[in-house]
Amino acid sequence: MTENKLPSLRGLPSVRQLRAFVAVYQSGHISAAADMLSVTQPAVTVLLREMEERLGVRLFDRSTRALRRTEAAAEAYGHAMRTLAELESLGRSMVDFSAGRKGRLRIAATSTVAQTLLPSILREYTALHPDVHLLIDDCAPGEFVERIMSERVDCGIGTLETPIPGLEEQVFRHDPLVAVAQARFFASDRPLTWKQLGAFPIITVKAGYGVRRRIERAASEACVALRVEHEVSLLTTALALASGGLGVAVVPGSIVGAASSEGLVTRRILRPLVERNTAFIYKRERTLPPTAASLQELLLKRLKG
Repeated sequence: MTENKLPSLRGLPSVRQLRAFVAVYQSGHISAAADMLSVTQPAVTVLLREMEERLGVRLFDRSTRALRRTEAAAEAYGHAMRTLAELESLGRSMVDFSAGRKGRLRIAATSTVAQTLLPSILREYTALHPDVHLLIDDCAPGEFVERIMSERVDCGIGTLETPIPGLEEQVFRHDPLVAVAQARFFASDRPLTWKQLGAFPIITVKAGYGVRRRIERAASEACVALRVEHEVSLLTTALALASGGLGVAVVPGSIVGAASSEGLVTRRILRPLVERNTAFIYKRERTLPPTAASLQELLLKRLKG
């Protein structure tokens, strides 16, 4: 029993041959098909003959006056139209994919960034790219780098305390640390120094977290011992405790605007001015998918703005 084998690619018509066949089939004349395709009549004739040779059938009966479609041509026409439509659809889809308008985007972000900064970014992004499917991996700070390095995500939005080999960091936001508390804690609306901050019960993240290390370095530079009375895992929790009157939260300024901070007032902290940078982060040797590259472009535009 002989097995039916699929024809090799050499036995299949090319796209140019299919287009020439469809044009001749629809118009009934070589000259009209040549005009439709903006090629010469001999070129159409050659393409048609090549297609017949590849398929092993005659598609048109030729006379001196006209072409007459064969039964094979009627059968081939439907296949040719579907094939060309699929190829056009593929081309449009790939254009959208390469422009980052279509596909999937996986983003790692610490829980605080996911709750505060990320919503406004993604609202702007989805308005520009509504067909991109977003997957947000909101993780603990200690898991953030691993998510990107292991390629479980395409990119991350967050902070690197020190440069990490293999990771590229593009800062798009410089965020100064501020003091946040009920109004009764502050005697005036003037900025505070780190020395003055030493008089208050402080609410901040646990030791080892990025913001905490910045706070400790600033206090050391100002030669002040801070009274850290409440330690938390999330910056939004620090704000909640400050709202309850338990002390002064030291957090990045963007957290205050993005999280619920009703009844709280904010004071800048100077001498020294301390900032936490937020960046678009991705694995260096890995090509960014177009969806991630379009997010990168959006964030860098925000920085320039």
